[in-house]
Amino acid sequence: MLLVLGVSLGQSAVYSLLSIIEKLTRDVPLNQQTTSMNNSVTPDRSWLDLAYQLAGIAFPLVPMLLSLYLLKLTGDRAGIGFDLRRPGFDLGRGFLAAAVIGIPGLAFYFAARELGFNTNVAPANLAANWWTIPVLVGYSLMNGLLEEVVMLGFVLKRFEQMRMGPWVAIAVSAVIRGAYHLYQGFGGFVGNIVMGLVFGWMYRRWGRVMPLVVAHVILDLVSFIGYALVAPYTDWF
Repeated sequence: MLLVLGVSLGQSAVYSLLSIIEKLTRDVPLNQQTTSMNNSVTPDRSWLDLAYQLAGIAFPLVPMLLSLYLLKLTGDRAGIGFDLRRPGFDLGRGFLAAAVIGIPGLAFYFAARELGFNTNVAPANLAANWWTIPVLVGYSLMNGLLEEVVMLGFVLKRFEQMRMGPWVAIAVSAVIRGAYHLYQGFGGFVGNIVMGLVFGWMYRRWGRVMPLVVAHVILDLVSFIGYALVAPYTDWF
């Protein structure tokens, strides 16, 4: 488990901690700083920028595939509910989970930023190209697959095998989830801990990780594409 986290979200948590320390040691208040995500690398060369973005989508999926492989080796792969056998259930519960997290989560983000606990998050900063929206969809899919398969399907299964209590396991997983979002500020940290607790409870109740993958993808689609479409016309962000 530590090896999978060490090459994926655990590593991200360490860099996220370093990022928030760097932001806090600036002379600028946290809520006057901007955290940019999904940035263009070579905006003057569209074809090369696309290659960078596709690599940025593909390589983070390797730890997710590794976790599925390790689960298969121990006979636990089928038990996490990562399959297409119940599409109606997964989509319905996914939209429900996205609404439960997304609506109050947006309000919490604005409140945390106004109170000075969070940076201004700019989630989509790609140059305008024909592939911009498809790439943002790709990042949304990657995030949903990586985070939910690893943090729910893999990590919680390994904690269960370590005889850790279910709610202790969910809490530890949620704190790790919050930690790798700490680069956004303390609002992102707390908000994602809450998301981890709710998703962990839903995963235990439903016995399937797919609805939470769907929910995460929906949340990121709304965040990334919504920002790209709305930000030029409003100062909310």
